[in-house]
Amino acid sequence: MANQYAMPLLTPCKVGGKLELSHRVVLAPMTRCRSYGNVPQPHAVLYYTQRATSGGLLITEATGVSATAQGSRAYPETPGIWTQEQVEAWKPIVDAVHRKGALFICQLWHVGRVSTHDFQPDGLSPVSSTDKQITPDNSGMVYSKPRRLRTDEIPQIVDDFRRSARNAIEAGFDGVEIHGAHGYLLEQFMKDSANDRTDQYGGSLENRCRFAVEVIDAVVAEIGAHRVGIRLSPFLDFMDCVDSNPEALGSYMVQQLNKHPGFLHCHMVEPRMAIIEGRRQISHGLLPFRKAFNGTFIAAGGYDREEGNQVVANGYADLVAYGRLFLANPDLPKRFELDAPMNKYDRSTFYTQDPVVGYTDYPFLDEHGDESTSPPPA
Repeated sequence: MANQYAMPLLTPCKVGGKLELSHRVVLAPMTRCRSYGNVPQPHAVLYYTQRATSGGLLITEATGVSATAQGSRAYPETPGIWTQEQVEAWKPIVDAVHRKGALFICQLWHVGRVSTHDFQPDGLSPVSSTDKQITPDNSGMVYSKPRRLRTDEIPQIVDDFRRSARNAIEAGFDGVEIHGAHGYLLEQFMKDSANDRTDQYGGSLENRCRFAVEVIDAVVAEIGAHRVGIRLSPFLDFMDCVDSNPEALGSYMVQQLNKHPGFLHCHMVEPRMAIIEGRRQISHGLLPFRKAFNGTFIAAGGYDREEGNQVVANGYADLVAYGRLFLANPDLPKRFELDAPMNKYDRSTFYTQDPVVGYTDYPFLDEHGDESTSPPPA
């Protein structure tokens, strides 16, 4: 990219000590709801390759690790990677991204109680750290009352993550990102608002984080630390998941990651994305974690071009993950390079099941840096 050293976001970076990136603009994981029957579809080839650049890093949408991992009515048709059919469906998508020269990481997901009976095998209750139901919000979404996982059932969930990580490598991914954020199963254990257990997985901070640490250890043992990252959101209060001491939670988890030399990355969400009273004003709360973590640090949460350049220049983050901006601007690194205008995203099409609209129909710049009328072919 032209004049790359004048723009911090467009400078090279090495991730996990092994993966070489040509720039620091990361495609954030975003639920897209276009994987019919939980199987990735051919139209995902175009979606991901549109956003792939030589030396760029893409993280997939959240991808389920088992039949019980699937989410609620708000997020239908999400992909999985627990069956061989799903693995085979991912392979051409991964291959196409690699042909563009990009690196591709699969985000592994279990929603826990953020689900309903009709999304669960045989209509059973969703599983969680607790039997407390998520409080219905103004959207009218009602999640089913969960079933508290028995202590002896937790190793099976850990193994689901391990096997899915192995499946991801079989599908050709460069690594995996464990989804430990946004109120899903790992956070339901980690955060004290959602964990009311009295066994070795509840109570103290160490106990509440035990499940997440076991998942990390198992996945690292299966595919190597250099292929394993994690996403964390200690400050968020999404889906009734909030912690009374997010700083301590984030710090403890970083300490656990540092026990694995060469761990791929730590990906954290800014506290300004939380809705806790008084926390929204905290723009940059991740610096202590970035300083404590020994590897590549990714920051996410409402970043634009100017702020992204600033945090990379200041050493606050190594990489910056972009969600909505990258969704609406598949050529985002080029737009950043040229300081070109941005397409506006259409929130109403974020979670529809249309294979084109709101998915692969956002326009690109042409070779002169002007708005094109249609996306280029993959």
